[in-house]
Amino acid sequence: MLKNFLKLDWILIVTVLLLLGLSLAILYPISYSGGELNKERGHFFRQLIFVIIGLVVFFVFAFSDYRNWSGVSTYLFLAGLLGLFLVLIFGKTIRGTSGWLSLGLFNLQPVEPFKLIIVVALARYFSLNAKGIGSWKHILTSFIPVFISLMLVLKQPDLGSAVVILGIWLGILLIGGAKKSHLLVLLVSVAIIFLAGWSFFLKGYQKERIEILLHPSSDPLGAGYNVIQSTVAVGSGGFWGKGLGHGSQSQLNFLPEKHTDFIFAVLSEELGLGGALFVLALMAILMLRLFSIAQSSRDNFGRFLVSGFIMIIFIQSVINIGMNIGLVPVAGIPLPLVSYGGSSLVTMLAALGISESVFRKSRKGID
Repeated sequence: MLKNFLKLDWILIVTVLLLLGLSLAILYPISYSGGELNKERGHFFRQLIFVIIGLVVFFVFAFSDYRNWSGVSTYLFLAGLLGLFLVLIFGKTIRGTSGWLSLGLFNLQPVEPFKLIIVVALARYFSLNAKGIGSWKHILTSFIPVFISLMLVLKQPDLGSAVVILGIWLGILLIGGAKKSHLLVLLVSVAIIFLAGWSFFLKGYQKERIEILLHPSSDPLGAGYNVIQSTVAVGSGGFWGKGLGHGSQSQLNFLPEKHTDFIFAVLSEELGLGGALFVLALMAILMLRLFSIAQSSRDNFGRFLVSGFIMIIFIQSVINIGMNIGLVPVAGIPLPLVSYGGSSLVTMLAALGISESVFRKSRKGID
């Protein structure tokens, strides 16, 4: 058993544990701000439970055979679509998005595990058609499940997750060797779709979030409030920060959604630029390790699988950090392994566990 543990990628594991520890360290003082348990006290304890569950899932998947996911990809995709459909009917609306299913003790956000599922489905398809991945036939065929899922996600509406799903597809195409000319056509098409979406599909509050980026001070107590408070928090931390639990924006509740969307702003205020750079370095190490695992995979399925997980981490990190510093519209996208949330955390640890399985199988002597 010990020998099997030693064969895991421990650089990846230590990086993951550092990010999880940092998440809990930030959430703890938020739960005890003012010296007493406040209304958000449950966030720390629930996140701790999610971390434990997620780590169990991580190691279970790490010691399983990732190739088994290929055979069940169709069933997973159909189950994922069912979850996205059910949330439209029975979903709990939070901040204008009906993206959660209430399961008693906790809320499930189906779009989070669906991000993993769409990676599995696309990895399966492209691994079977690796030689022709750059042809229009396979590009358009692979877009069919992506398009269906995008329609369901936008119906919630969850623009941020739709961007992530679309980015996963484009990223796997790029890594798989699709022609740059084809990708250019796709990007132009995405731009046209965005313009059409702006006119016909985006909700008023979503347009407002995009417009407020240009002039946040035009509505400082309304649509621009989140962006202004977040940028103030990020800028006031200096290099060393104010110390855990001593951030004025976070501890005095000026900063909204500080445990989820704006946890990077809390981190920057309390741990400073040094702490923010440390998190960025950990994210970079995590993605580099995953890139190495993808490159060393014995088969195309493993390579596409891990490449898709890299895209999830990269896109979500860029969006989350971007909206914390006022460069990207507020989109409700969590910072991987750091933001509060069971659905996103357990899903991400599951993806990393599968990546560890690819790593194990790529080593000599392991079948």
